[in-house]
Amino acid sequence: MQGRSGGPGAAGPRRFGAWVAGLLLVCVSVVVGCRVGDTDGITPVPQVLAFLPWLLAPAGLALALALLARWRLGIVWSLAVLALLAWFIEPYGKTDEPGGTPVAEVRVLASNVEFGRGTGALVPVVRARKPDIVFVEECEYTCQSTLRREFGSRYPYRQAVVAGGSEGSVILSRFPLKATAGVDGTMGMPGAVADVRGHDVRLQLAHPMPPLPGQVGVWKRELGRLREVADATRTPLILAGDFNASQDHAAFRRILDTGVRDAARLAGHDRTPSWPARLTPTFGAQIDHVLVSKDFSASSARFLRLADTDHRALVVDITLHQR
Repeated sequence: MQGRSGGPGAAGPRRFGAWVAGLLLVCVSVVVGCRVGDTDGITPVPQVLAFLPWLLAPAGLALALALLARWRLGIVWSLAVLALLAWFIEPYGKTDEPGGTPVAEVRVLASNVEFGRGTGALVPVVRARKPDIVFVEECEYTCQSTLRREFGSRYPYRQAVVAGGSEGSVILSRFPLKATAGVDGTMGMPGAVADVRGHDVRLQLAHPMPPLPGQVGVWKRELGRLREVADATRTPLILAGDFNASQDHAAFRRILDTGVRDAARLAGHDRTPSWPARLTPTFGAQIDHVLVSKDFSASSARFLRLADTDHRALVVDITLHQR
């Protein structure tokens, strides 16, 4: 009888299920293969890698379809892909605690205000959270003017790239700053050296190009320049901002390989998404980071929703230790 399980009538749906499962597995396997090969590949792989943990959904669906279709190769394939995804979802980078005596506690806030539109929402957050150092990306002319008016006395020290649109950015500080060379990029990435209780701390704002189709090479080069700063800096370092990259991107892991630590991970928030804000915390990727040298420990990290920007702000409490 055709209606029976395993009869001729069931062959069509099973075959269709196997084809769908195979298509899902091919797509997911390309991305997972690049992660295994420690490369970001080409479009659309870099864009999808940001959401690597969410590939568990299509891989799980492929397994269910393979089971229903009784496709043995598909079942094994699905299980292998799921195992690799589970392995790579584990946090990346070092977490060992710094030695030495604690000499200063520092609160850092990093926020991409999306072409300055989120500035109005950022102002009360800065007042309430009272960070010592503030990194603001996409802070154009109006944003910089607003921050100067609102916090000129509270944050008397600043280092900025004054520009319009997404190219402007600024570092605000309670601590005295000395200007230093920033990082060349499509968007502004200023740098400075802060005097934190008598200790020099290198500050570097991060805002490389996003890995848009046709711009992946630029994205890799600009992340590479940030890696050079992390690798070359011998004083304590805070490297913070919108990296347009997650720990699942090889170009970002190269920065972590220099020995810097992700403060959010140290505080137990290694996978908390920061973008796109309208979908977080249900869905998203953590592309906003505060990276610190091994001179720092981190006690807390909070991702805050701001109106009128597609990024959540990140506030971390870190402690500087004397080596």
